Amino acid sequence: MILLNFSHPLTESQLAHIEACLDQPIDSVKAFTIHFDTEERFIPQVKSLVDNIQLSPTEWQTLPLLINPPSLNHIALVLIAELHGRMGYFPAIIRMKPIPNSIPPQFEFAEIINLQIVREEARDRR
Repeated sequence: MILLNFSHPLTESQLAHIEACLDQPIDSVKAFTIHFDTEERFIPQVKSLVDNIQLSPTEWQTLPLLINPPSLNHIALVLIAELHGRMGYFPAIIRMKPIPNSIPPQFEFAEIINLQIVREEARDRR
């Protein structure tokens, strides 16, 4: 499994929890720094970000990818749409949650959300 991390760095403990939930190892973590110019359009910035991942069309469609999306909702939504276009399906994402009363603020792994399954189940409700 390859984890594409568009958010804060993940600790070894967080990665271990994710691997346990996946029941498979994370072979690599590719981390990307998100610094968008809010005065510019987000779509070209997301396209440039994803282009820099440098996966071939075949790799986008065949590699096992897990996404840690950025926390800014607009960037995350455009990113998911861009990834869907390249992958041909919605990716699975990880959700982190804050640890109550932690100083400084800390986060722990909460769950894996398979967006493709969410989409398929939603189709039954239309």
